[in-house]
Amino acid sequence: MIPLARKTLIHEWRRFLPAMLAVAFSGVLLLMQTALVFGILGATAVYMRESNAQVWVGYPGTQTIELGRPIPPTAHTALLADPGVAQVEPFAWFNGDWQGPPHAGGVSVFVSGISTEPDGLMFSKVLTPVQRALLDQPFTIIVDRTELSKLGLPIGGRALLNGQLVKLVGVATGISAFGGVNVVASLATARALDNGSGGDEVEYYVAKLKPGAAADAVAENVNRDARGYTAWTASSFARDAVLYWMFQTAAGVSAIFLAAVVFVVGAVITSQTLMGAIAGSIGEYATLHALGVGLRPLRRVVLEQSAWIGACGLVIGVVISLGLMVLARMDGVPAHINWPVWLICAAVVIGIALVSGTAAVRVLRKANPALLLR
Repeated sequence: MIPLARKTLIHEWRRFLPAMLAVAFSGVLLLMQTALVFGILGATAVYMRESNAQVWVGYPGTQTIELGRPIPPTAHTALLADPGVAQVEPFAWFNGDWQGPPHAGGVSVFVSGISTEPDGLMFSKVLTPVQRALLDQPFTIIVDRTELSKLGLPIGGRALLNGQLVKLVGVATGISAFGGVNVVASLATARALDNGSGGDEVEYYVAKLKPGAAADAVAENVNRDARGYTAWTASSFARDAVLYWMFQTAAGVSAIFLAAVVFVVGAVITSQTLMGAIAGSIGEYATLHALGVGLRPLRRVVLEQSAWIGACGLVIGVVISLGLMVLARMDGVPAHINWPVWLICAAVVIGIALVSGTAAVRVLRKANPALLLR
C-alpha cells in the first residue's frame, strides 16, 4: 500500500499541488519569521559575536549587555592573574543622547568605548586597524552603515552626543544594535562622554585566551574569588542575551506567539486542502475498500501522502526562503538563522503536514463501497 501513496501523488499531482503550496507558504512564513526574530534579537549579541574575546567579566546577574553596571578594577587583575589569559582590555557601555541636525532630531544611542590598539578585541571582526586609528582622535566615532539615515549625518559630519561635539569619521558593517544606534568610540572618548562616569570603572572586561586554554575553566577560576563581578564565556553570555530578549520581553514573547499562530493557520489551511484532495479521490478509496483493503491501511496511505506533501512543500519553502534571505541581506534587513534552527523549522513544517493528514483521515469514513453503486 505504501507505493500507492507515491504513485497517487505523481499521477494526481495537480490535485495535491494546492496542499503542497499551502505547506510551502506555511514554511516560508515560519522560516522567515524565525530568521527575522533571530536576526533582530541576535543583534543583542553583536558585541560578543563580532569580537575575539572568549571570556567576559561583568556585574553579577547581568543577562544582557544593556543591563551592565560598573565593576571594580579588581576584575581586571583577576583576569590577568589567570595563566590561561593572553590579553585583557576594558569595555565601556552606556546610554547616550544624540542631537543631530534639526531634520533628524534626537536619537537614543548606545556608546561603546573600546581599545583602539590594532589587535583590540572588541569588534575586531568588523573594524579595521585603520578605523581603530581614526578613533584615537578625541571625540571621534564610528557607526553602522545602516544607521546613517537615522542619525542624519554624513561621514565627516558633527553632532552633539551627551552635550559634547563629536565627529563621525567612518562606518562599519555588522555593529548595528537592537533597540538603538550603536556608537563606537575610543575608551578615552567614551569616558569623556559618560556624564555619570565612575572614574576608571567600566561595565565589562574582556579577555582573549592562550592557545589550548578553555574558556569555561578560565571563567570558573575567575568566579572562584570574585567580589562584585562575574565571568562568563562569550558564547554563554551571547546565548543568555538572546534568550533574555526572546523569553523575558514583550517583543520576544510576541514573536513566539506569532509563530504558534503561523503553525495553527498553516495546519488548518493545509488540512482543508488535503481533505479536498482526498475527497476528490474518495471513489478510488471506496474501490480499494470494496476489494478488502481495511481503513487502517488506507489511513497509512493518507498519512504517507501527507508526509510526502510536507517534504515537497518544505523544499519549495526553503528555496523561496533562501531567495528572500538573500534579498533581505542585500537591503540590510537583519535576518539570520543557523542550521539547528533550520532543522527545527523543517520538523515543524513536516509536523504541520502530518497534523493536516491526521485531520484529513476523517474523510475516509465516507469511503463506503456503497458509493460505487450510485
